[in-house]
Amino acid sequence: MKQQIESDPVLMRELIKEYVPDASAEQAEKLVRFYVMLIERNNVMNLTAITDAEGVASRHFADSLLARELIPEGAKVIDVGTGAGFPGVPLAIMRPDIELTLLDSLNKRILFLNDVLKELNIPAKAVHARAEDGGRDRSLRERFDVAVSRAVAELPVLAEWTLPFVSVGGCSVMYKGPGAEEELGRAKNALVILHGEAEVHRFEPSWGERNLVAVKKTAPTPAKYPRKAGTAAKNPL
Repeated sequence: MKQQIESDPVLMRELIKEYVPDASAEQAEKLVRFYVMLIERNNVMNLTAITDAEGVASRHFADSLLARELIPEGAKVIDVGTGAGFPGVPLAIMRPDIELTLLDSLNKRILFLNDVLKELNIPAKAVHARAEDGGRDRSLRERFDVAVSRAVAELPVLAEWTLPFVSVGGCSVMYKGPGAEEELGRAKNALVILHGEAEVHRFEPSWGERNLVAVKKTAPTPAKYPRKAGTAAKNPL
């Protein structure tokens, strides 16, 4: 039987002061409430392997917020493969100017996220779809200034899944750990085909090396991409 994990909102309030020191009182309380909801729901469904308060504060909240400065004011942002809401929900809390869409292929995660958005009064939208299907949906294709994605897939695959959502001149920001440069080398062909120019932003937070691979879209995505579900993972560009 799965062990029940209890949340510790008092400890989380203190940790937010350390890991998200610029959070206002209202923003801090939203992060605390998100943490409580995450742990409570994680006891009945698989949302995250990170359940200790410090791990959530650092490796979920602060980590998600590394991309804050790469997102333009008032940007339309889509979080592709958002999972439990990372990085999108922390970004929306700390950057209320952005217009956020959360996309995930698992409906039970979307139901959880809808509860989170309602509870935290975040004016975002949660969409149930695979990235490959969403990228072909006219209401989503090339409609966003920024796509973000975290812990989803390797760069050649992720580029095909995210760049179709981004308008020309926009950017796909992909969260990566160590080895991002080598992974980017394997994505060169994909970026040529998909019209992307990459720049790596490296960070050394206390929880380990992090890299944000920001790919600027220089021309419209060719009509054949993204390919049908499962193809990119099996046969990367």
